[in-house]
Amino acid sequence: MASPNSNAAAKKLRITLVRSPLGNTQRHKDTVRALGLRKLHQAVEQADTPAVRGMIAKVLHLVTVEEL
Repeated sequence: MASPNSNAAAKKLRITLVRSPLGNTQRHKDTVRALGLRKLHQAVEQADTPAVRGMIAKVLHLVTVEEL
């Protein structure tokens, strides 16, 4: 059975890597990778979940975020 909110459009975030993770900790590099970002200026769309928001908060100095 679908959840009651399944009719509403799921919120998405567009995350763009604008600064290189080189020179940052391995943990930040791994977080950028986990978000699906590989190259500078690459953009990915992720669901707006607390887990993704937490990852973004840790690497906010490397990425830009737009709500879709």
